[in-house]
Amino acid sequence: MGDYELTRDTGTVRVWRNGPATKIELHRPEVMNAFNGALCRETLAALQEAGADDDVRAIMLTGAGAAFSSGADLQSFSDSDDPPPVTDKGLPDLRRSLQERYNPIVETLRSVPKPVLSAVNGPCVGVGLGIALAGDLVIAAESAYFLLAFVNIGLVPDGGASLFVPERIGVTRAAEMAMLGEKVPADKALDWGLVNAVHPDADFASAADALLERLATGPTQSYAGTKRLLNAASMSRTTQQLALEADVQQEMAGTQDFVEGVMSFAQKRQAAFSGR
Repeated sequence: MGDYELTRDTGTVRVWRNGPATKIELHRPEVMNAFNGALCRETLAALQEAGADDDVRAIMLTGAGAAFSSGADLQSFSDSDDPPPVTDKGLPDLRRSLQERYNPIVETLRSVPKPVLSAVNGPCVGVGLGIALAGDLVIAAESAYFLLAFVNIGLVPDGGASLFVPERIGVTRAAEMAMLGEKVPADKALDWGLVNAVHPDADFASAADALLERLATGPTQSYAGTKRLLNAASMSRTTQQLALEADVQQEMAGTQDFVEGVMSFAQKRQAAFSGR
């Protein structure tokens, strides 16, 4: 299909277009594409624009540099220019953050009437994992890994991960990922059914482009109809689960373990959880 043209560059998101194929690239490589307010807003805007454009027939979501996404940017808690919301008690308002920043991205990925390919080029962590799994097809580079890191800072899975992970790999393995907080390498992710395919790093970009272009030149209405059918049983559950995640995550924001988790992360030390 030829070369891709850069059509949008906000600093945090780059959009590339080649006829009916669109790539949306998370572009904060200096922090492994960690999500802050700007990246959330610009990702959603790019997805909505591609979804509304009848000439776009397939969408790829991928990351710049060495990672897909390292999850939420914990450093953004101290960002005076674009701080995340806080409660009237001064606690991080994780419920509102999910409702306003992350959940709209997940719901847009699921509802857009065209195929979405998540091309996981490297580490895929935390809310980044939920967002990746909201795609219709998920492929990974051989060096990529998947990590539900929430437990390591005293939180619970969000971004739809509490629904998408067990739907793909079953409750037994989902509990292992969520409660142990350990990396799942790409080859194991493929064996478990978390992803659709794994490609050698050297071939990954070309393999992702080839699949995107196949989707972009395929029967778009058929893809959209298939997506509606697959969503019929799960979309209402997705909305409900995202709301439940937001509620439970806000409960976690008030625990001592969350404070300890964030402090230990910032200080690069092992967390000493108290269970409170």
